[in-house]
Amino acid sequence: MNFRNSSLISSAAAFMLISSAAIAGEQVSDETIAKQRAALAKNTQGVGFGPQSPRDLGTLGGRNSREFAAAPSYKQMNLCNIHFHENAEHKGGEFTKYAGNGDGKGYGTGFKYSGTLSAEELASFDRKVGSSEHGDLAPGDTIEVHYVHTTAQVKPGPTLGSCLSEAIGNPQLRVETQVYVIVNDNSAGDFVELTKHAVVDGVHQAVNIPTDTGTPVEYDGSTTGPSYNEKGSPFQVSWSVRPKVKKISISSVDAWLKNNVFDEDHAHGVRNLVENPDLLSAIGK
Repeated sequence: MNFRNSSLISSAAAFMLISSAAIAGEQVSDETIAKQRAALAKNTQGVGFGPQSPRDLGTLGGRNSREFAAAPSYKQMNLCNIHFHENAEHKGGEFTKYAGNGDGKGYGTGFKYSGTLSAEELASFDRKVGSSEHGDLAPGDTIEVHYVHTTAQVKPGPTLGSCLSEAIGNPQLRVETQVYVIVNDNSAGDFVELTKHAVVDGVHQAVNIPTDTGTPVEYDGSTTGPSYNEKGSPFQVSWSVRPKVKKISISSVDAWLKNNVFDEDHAHGVRNLVENPDLLSAIGK
């Protein structure tokens, strides 16, 4: 991903997520993941990193003592970016089925929709969707969508660099999160509509973020993505993760990937689930 504002490159480089989609069937050993988690613990110990993401939403404890003020409601902030990851980065709600260890670089790991789909919903689509060197999307795939918001005075755009501004170096950040499962059914949710944005009361908003997928789990965390498997993210993020999964049509995902202001054309990889209590905040404290 290229940042449009060169003055933000040094800070935004740590903020970006590595683009990827899952490599089907490619898996590394549990030992590889354990080594990555050990490296993360070593590289963050005593340095002062705040709580990290993603996490198991059912684990409420955490020993990280770095606190920061929760970001305002997303309705009072500017939508700055929308992107998604193949498989859910978080674990919880209706996305608890482990997808596997992937290739150890963020591709093919994470969590899947734990419900069932019909044969019709899983029927093959007539073309490749979100194709890249790491694969493509198909009916039955789970995606975790991040609606990223900032207190900076910006407008929606490509990469997470769009959430930063020359006028404010430390904006508050919030990610409204919705997990979707892709189906071959045009009567399912329309991803183009679910990502529609407009100016509302003076701020940029994603106007159709689902409101029927349960009460969001809120916690203090960080940016995600596989670039942080062995190092900490320095960004502080207020997270709201909805527990229920919504079905969306693969044709609408295809249409969005071919035409969106965020320059998104395929899925991103996922960061390993953060399990170290020293890197987690307490939920509901």
